[in-house]
Parts: sequence; C-alpha cells; structure tokens
Amino acid sequence: MRALTKEDQANISPSAALALLKNGNDRFVKNLQADRNLLEQVRDTSTGQYPYATILSCIDSRVSAELVFDQGVGDIFSVRVAGNIVNDDLLGSMEFACKLAGTKVILVLGHTSCGAVKGACDDARMGNLTGLLSKIKPAVQAVSKPEDPLERTSQNLSFVDQVAETNVRLTMDNIRKQSPVLRMMEEDGEIIISGAMYDIASGKVRFLDL
Repeated sequence: MRALTKEDQANISPSAALALLKNGNDRFVKNLQADRNLLEQVRDTSTGQYPYATILSCIDSRVSAELVFDQGVGDIFSVRVAGNIVNDDLLGSMEFACKLAGTKVILVLGHTSCGAVKGACDDARMGNLTGLLSKIKPAVQAVSKPEDPLERTSQNLSFVDQVAETNVRLTMDNIRKQSPVLRMMEEDGEIIISGAMYDIASGKVRFLDL
C-alpha cells in the first residue's frame, strides 16, 4: 500500500474519511492490519504529505492513533495532549491540518480509564497539570449521576468513563466555539468534526452518536 497522493486526498469526502478510520479500527481489532511498506511510504512522503484525517487524542501510551486505526506514514495528523482537550496552540495546529493541509475529518478520541480524567475527578493539583485538568472539570460537573461525592472519584470507573465521553463532546463543542475557521469548514461541508471512545481492554473504537 502506497502513501496517499494529492489526488487521493482530494477524492476522499469527509464521510469517506470517517469510514476509513472505522474500517482501520476494525482491522486492528481483528489483527488484520493492511499490508504496507512503511519505508516505501517514508520515501513517498519525502516531498509532500496528503493526510485525510486529524485525530485529537490523549497522550496515553495505549492509545496510539496510528496503531488503533491501522494507518501508515502520511495518512493522519496525530494531535496528542492529556485528556484530549483544546487550547489555542492545538486549535491552530488543527486549523493548519484542515485548512492548509487538506484533512477531511477531525476526530476527538477519548478512552476508558483515562488518567487525566481521573485526576480531574479527584481534583488533583500539581504544577502545570492543575491548569490542564481545569479544562476537564466542566465534564465532571456535567455528569450529574451519581450524586454521592464518594462515588464521584477515580475509584468509580463507570463515572470516569462517563466523564471521559462527556469531555469528548465538550471538546468538540469547544473546537466549534473557539475556532471560526473550523466551524465554517464544517458548516460548508468541507470537514466533519466527530467524536469517539477507545476501549483500552478490547482495542475497539466506539464512534459517538452525534
């Protein structure tokens, strides 16, 4: 499998780009990765890159977007930060990826048992991490159940995963609110902004109903 060309990228619609990610995860879960020569793709992309997707995911070592979606060199932009939140720098990176480099989908990818989400649930405080976790706190507050404070901690994995999914949705909202460039591209049908949750136990990505 060769790397994507400019023509390949141009012919991929936003909905087709999302389907490519879904198909890639299906291959990953079934351990049927596509046959590709990565060094050949390195050579193919030495003079240019034409990725079709931008994936905003957590830094968690178990959630490498290239692996879980079975992608090769030059296929995706991988944007990673603890808790898959956004700030000005990350939004600028995604604006570059979509508006200038031509990707057709932004996927916000959360995951189960997220350490950053656990930290936000427990109100953890440490150096610069405190500010980062503050961006996840709205998701903690948005999950109303359970009401018992003793059940709203990192020890309750069901609660943690509810917060993680809510955080994905809020991050998508923040992309639209904080980036007029990306919002207009979505409104014009140039890109899709979508969300998903990765299960660290099964390797399966569940795409959210939006």
